[in-house]
Amino acid sequence: MGQIKPVAKINYLDHLRVLLTVLVILHHAFITYGAPGGWYYTQKTTLPGALVPMSIFVATNQAFFMGFFFFISALFTEPSYNKKGWKRFMADRLIRLGLPLTFYTLLFGPCINYLVYVFGQGHRITFTQYLIGYDDWVDFGVLWFVAALLILTLAYVMAKQFTKGMVPLVLHKITNQSILLFALVLGVISYFVRIYFPVGAAFHPLGFQLSYFTQYIAMFALGVVASRTNLLSTIGEKKGWRWFFVAVVLIFCYPLLVVVKLATHSPISTFLGGGKWQSLVAAVGEQLTGIAIMVAMVGICKQKWNNSTPLLQKLARSAYTTYIIHPLFVIAAALLLKTWTVDPALKLLVVAPIAVVSSFFVAMLLVKLPGIKNVV
Repeated sequence: MGQIKPVAKINYLDHLRVLLTVLVILHHAFITYGAPGGWYYTQKTTLPGALVPMSIFVATNQAFFMGFFFFISALFTEPSYNKKGWKRFMADRLIRLGLPLTFYTLLFGPCINYLVYVFGQGHRITFTQYLIGYDDWVDFGVLWFVAALLILTLAYVMAKQFTKGMVPLVLHKITNQSILLFALVLGVISYFVRIYFPVGAAFHPLGFQLSYFTQYIAMFALGVVASRTNLLSTIGEKKGWRWFFVAVVLIFCYPLLVVVKLATHSPISTFLGGGKWQSLVAAVGEQLTGIAIMVAMVGICKQKWNNSTPLLQKLARSAYTTYIIHPLFVIAAALLLKTWTVDPALKLLVVAPIAVVSSFFVAMLLVKLPGIKNVV
């Protein structure tokens, strides 16, 4: 999600970063009001008619959006490394990734938790008193992604040092067969990983859910390899639409997992990991869906969404900052509507757009400030 760009401007990738950032905000708003997942503050609906589509939305997001972030970030990693050299490159990464991590952990995170503790849970305590008893100082929150990206970047730099003089791995074409095989392999590996790290189990204190990291690592590596050739040019609009329809079919198949659960009298845990066949079906289905969506977005957006506008440029410039600060606006909006006597599902319809607009608006102001604009 950093701001390094290739020499030739590729607008559609910037636009996709904006879209992915919007999805992250919506993802957390949906979790706030009913979808499965952990979040700072929740007020869950109990309406089945709302819970089902909300759950499908976050499950679909989870299948692709963070992996796509890793891929897009990696696309610009090697060009930047080759241009700057490893020392300057790592110094730049430590600033762009390390400083936001420090800010979030030492200041932003405690402030958000304090707001929830006081206004969400009703405790009467000063911020100073809260900090005295605060014991969650190593908590990256949503910036787990930044922490993971920093680790993968460090691993990339180390790999470059150890493979000097070796011919780098390159790919020249992406076929439908290779896409399918890639997704299936990711699904099977994810299944085995989830025997030990089921979905929902977080690796503390970093907040990593290792059940998803098979895709994250693979997409980062693929992004590095793709940056060495014009690989994305082999994903055309026709291929994009083809995989779009595959993704739609797979998403509409999600409710079949509920049917399987009821028919086999299986607890939900069997779909999350532990080596059960239900977990294999869920893992393979998730990766097929996620990879299909990513291919579709590249193929279609490259043709349909490459022309930029001043607003899109501003949104793209502020996307990283928006990602960092958006929890404050999701939570603040939810807390302001806490006592509104309607079902939480209806609150979502108000909170979601407010959180998206306010997060981007404030971020666009912040990236103009001296100091901040040089970091994010």
